[in-house]
Amino acid sequence: MDQQMDISSYEGRIVKMEVDYSTICDEKIPSSKEMAKAGKFNEALEVLLQLEKQTRVAADMVSCSRVLVAIVQICFETSNWNYMNEYITILVKRRSQSKHAVTKMVQECCTYVDKTPDKETKLKLIDTLRTVTEGKIYVEVERARLTKMLADIKEADGDVTGAASAMEELQVETYGSMDKREKVELILEQMRLCLAKQDFVRTQIIAKKISIKFFNDPEQQDLKLKYYDLMIRLDQDSSFIKTSRHYLAVVDSESIAKETERRQKMLTYAVLYCILSPYDNEQVDMMHNLSKNKLLEELPVYKELLRLFMCKELINFDALCTVYGAELNTFDIFNQETTHGKKCWAELKNRLIEHNVRIISNYYTRINLKRMAELLDLSEAECEEYLSRMVNAGTLTVKTDRPAGIIHFSTKKAASEILNDWAFGLNELMNLVNKTCHLINKEECINQVMPATPAASS
Repeated sequence: MDQQMDISSYEGRIVKMEVDYSTICDEKIPSSKEMAKAGKFNEALEVLLQLEKQTRVAADMVSCSRVLVAIVQICFETSNWNYMNEYITILVKRRSQSKHAVTKMVQECCTYVDKTPDKETKLKLIDTLRTVTEGKIYVEVERARLTKMLADIKEADGDVTGAASAMEELQVETYGSMDKREKVELILEQMRLCLAKQDFVRTQIIAKKISIKFFNDPEQQDLKLKYYDLMIRLDQDSSFIKTSRHYLAVVDSESIAKETERRQKMLTYAVLYCILSPYDNEQVDMMHNLSKNKLLEELPVYKELLRLFMCKELINFDALCTVYGAELNTFDIFNQETTHGKKCWAELKNRLIEHNVRIISNYYTRINLKRMAELLDLSEAECEEYLSRMVNAGTLTVKTDRPAGIIHFSTKKAASEILNDWAFGLNELMNLVNKTCHLINKEECINQVMPATPAASS
């Protein structure tokens, strides 16, 4: 055979191919397959194993790949699954085995997973392939796909925790050879399984691995909807303002823009969750952004509801229930048969009362507790509870004279204002000290220059 100058890589080492076995492979591989079909399975494998050694030692990477693929093909065609698992493990561990050959063999075996005769055989093959690919970067994509298959099987058997644990092993965000879309799909699958087993902390960590900019591509709109659906499920109990932002992001999707009914429903949820959010700067900004959204013109009822919580007027809860109660109860977030629905309805009342307290604080510097309880339609104890809650949250600055039953409201100063007042007060204090020192020095000077009183005449 002619010497060739082709170069192969073995475990980081550069090796020059010594002999080209392509012609011999063209002869022996088809003949070995015929022998296997004729019932001479062991003889066929013996021929190929000898050829595998020759191609591996000669560093003929392409021919070695063909031989390894032929070995597993024969095992598959003769339904010898145990032999396939055994030879996969043996061939991968052989000294100076080509990465290219291992990759080709693993890729070929991956096509057989869905063709296994039963579930047990399928699990054994997946386990074998995952074992031989562990820690090998050049087959990381194949290992990720096999792990996804294993997770699907476990989930189908009801072992959601096992499926999630299998998927959590994959650090797909570091895979450079994997297509970005497939990478995002696997990360979303990790999120879904973690949510299924109610591991919310890990779900939040995994979600940060996806860049939102990826969803700007019009071709990725299906993944965008799947991502925000998972984020809504993650945040709807823990953060209403984040949930509102997720729904608004769905509204801005191109695919949703064409579906009027679905778009209006998503925008309605964005408004409702924004109203349910605790009062802070972020919630105020969100309210103003929603009020400026032109799509809100299609929902006059919820536009008016949003306006009520933005204007500086008291809102009566009973009147609100009379006007909007029937409409709000059509949404599952206010379903009184679910824990989440009960929580949202209670939060709606809390947000309304807190809104009314803030309005009262804008118009009064002090007010009798009994009068305030009448305005809020609450008992005095409930009124004090809401005031305490808002003070602890930093929303209001309040002093209560409980014996007299008087509530004193004061404007909450910004940090810069507090610092300026402190600097002004310190400056005044130093001026007084300087003035006092000056007066003392003046008195001392006057006493020193005054002449002594003359002695009385005898």
